[in-house]
Parts: sequence; structure tokens; C-alpha cells
Amino acid sequence: MQHRPVTGEPDPTAEAPARRRRALWWPAALAAAVALALGVPALVAGGGSASGTAPAAAAPATDSAEAGFARDMAAHHQQAIDMSFIVRDRTQDAAVRTLAFDIINTQANQRGMLMGWLDQWGLTQASPAKPMAWMGHTYEAHDGSLMPGMATNTDLAKLRGLSDREAEVFYLQLMVEHHKGGVAMAQAYVDAGRNDVEKRLAQTMVNGQKSEIDLITGMLAERGAKPLS
Repeated sequence: MQHRPVTGEPDPTAEAPARRRRALWWPAALAAAVALALGVPALVAGGGSASGTAPAAAAPATDSAEAGFARDMAAHHQQAIDMSFIVRDRTQDAAVRTLAFDIINTQANQRGMLMGWLDQWGLTQASPAKPMAWMGHTYEAHDGSLMPGMATNTDLAKLRGLSDREAEVFYLQLMVEHHKGGVAMAQAYVDAGRNDVEKRLAQTMVNGQKSEIDLITGMLAERGAKPLS
């Protein structure tokens, strides 16, 4: 009988669609549960005393920066998750697959927190407002790219058609642009937001994605390529 080595990494070749769905579902569900149990009360509490005599502050309005950031970053994160699943099926490179796995789990976790907060606030997960309107952004959505840094539908179709080194390079290039857009949005909320818990999450995104931009740029250089911008 052939035995597979035991490692800390999930077996890439054994990946099935159902397993990929579970990989996305559980961190998001766990994050939402944690947000509801721990983080969200701090977002809606209004500096009351331990005795509970002070009234809680109202939940953020649907057109607030808090709600806008939660909705827009959740959508932004979802595309990063989608791109990471695509590349994991297109290459066997261990470094790229590890990066993709980390992005899937980190951003699914954060997305679950954002969706959990919206639910706790009694707000819808979608809004008729234009993406990033809460920060005065005037980005014109096109070909499925809703916000700065997001790949277009054409980009995603191209990524699905590539394999091996070409898929790795294009994914890494798209992810640098994606992270640049994500950092700008998260920093805008850090600067303008009013909820400390949500601001801490946004700062975590800024720090983490800046670090990954440096990592990805190095990975591109190892493959003889450069970022798109």
C-alpha cells in the first residue's frame, strides 16, 4: 500500500470541489460566529458602564462608512478568494499554492467578520449605492471590476485558461493590484471610521496586505516577472 507523507499542508492533488467549498465555508462561518459573540457588541456599545445603566449607541446607518466599508471590502475579498481557488487548480508550485491557501483562509475569515457585523446591525449585505461611495470614490466599474485593484471578467477568464508558470505569474500580478486597491480602501476606513473594532480589523488588512505585496513582488522576481504597475 502506498502511504502519503504526513505534512501540515493539505494535499493539493486530492482537492475536490466539495473540499474547496468547505475550505471557504468554515473560516467564514467561524469568523462570523466570533464577531457576533465577541467583536460586534463592542461595535454597537456606546461607552456604557459595566452596570449597563448607560444606553447603547445606535447601530451604524446603511449609508455610513462602517456599513460601506464592510460591504465593499467583503466583495473585494471575495474576488481574491475566487482568484486563489483558480490558481490552485492551475499550478503545482508549492509557494504559489501556499500563498493562495493563506489568502483564501485569511480573507474568508475577515469577510465572515464583516458580514457578521452587517447582520448584527440589521443591515443588508448589498446596497444600491455605488461601491466606495462612503469614501467619495468615483471609480467607474467595468467588465466586472467594481473597485480599484479588482480584476476584470476578462482577466479572470484569462487566468482560467493558463497553467503552470504562466498561471502563477498572472495570478501574482493580479494579486499585487488587488492588494494595492484593498490597502487603499482599508486605510481610508482607518482614517475616517468611528468604530474601534472595525478600525482594528482594517489596520490588520493594511499591515497584512502590504507585507504580502512585498512577498509577491519577490515571487514575481524569482519568476523573471514584474508587477503590472
